[in-house]
Amino acid sequence: MSISRNISLLGSIALAALAAGCGSADRLANVGQQPALNAIQDPTTTPGYRPVQMPMPDPVQAHYNPNSLWQSGSRAFFKDQRASQVGDILTVVVSIDEKAEIENDTARSRTETNGAGVGGALGTAIDTIFLPAGTSASDLGNVNSSSTFAGAGEVDREEELRTTVAAVVTQVLPNGNLVIEGRQEIRVNFEVRELIVAGIVRPEDITSNNTIASQQIAEARIGYGGRGQITDVQQPRYGNQVLDILLPF
Repeated sequence: MSISRNISLLGSIALAALAAGCGSADRLANVGQQPALNAIQDPTTTPGYRPVQMPMPDPVQAHYNPNSLWQSGSRAFFKDQRASQVGDILTVVVSIDEKAEIENDTARSRTETNGAGVGGALGTAIDTIFLPAGTSASDLGNVNSSSTFAGAGEVDREEELRTTVAAVVTQVLPNGNLVIEGRQEIRVNFEVRELIVAGIVRPEDITSNNTIASQQIAEARIGYGGRGQITDVQQPRYGNQVLDILLPF
């Protein structure tokens, strides 16, 4: 069993080293070059894309007022410029300002003692007939146990992100809600900063200037990160990452 586990561990390390070697070859080929930007593409054609499915209410028949100067659902006298159809663009105002402080202390202690024995005439008979010299039936067994546990944890986190990104409507759900997705890439020297926003919005929450706050996006997925020389230096080496996963201690 031990030999099998060692072989499996060595095989995993070899595969990880092979994958790291392939990644290193790609990086060596791009030495001295700026990280490439991704091509502009339709989000619905990217690998892994799946249309969003959410619980929908029963459809409601729309009513229109004949001979009205106002377009139904419009906030202005002229055509409503807010995003409403697949392919329309709206601006997402990302505003994240979170702070969390959590502190927990746990202490547990337990002591237990159990004993068993036989006394009286029966105990004397057992001592004489069954037990070896120097032992007594009145003290057949004693069990002592004790355990102590102490734990402490503390979380002090503060995050702040304020920016804007244009998103594209990729799907209109049956109840009229819009599925949006936006991606922004900015390259400065040899570092690319990426901002990704996706989620579901209500047309009623879109302001007259075609913007929406990130707090009003349901199922929001907001990612902000980067890739390049600075990000690469901040990451542990492949060997360290593999050992952190495989080593049990």
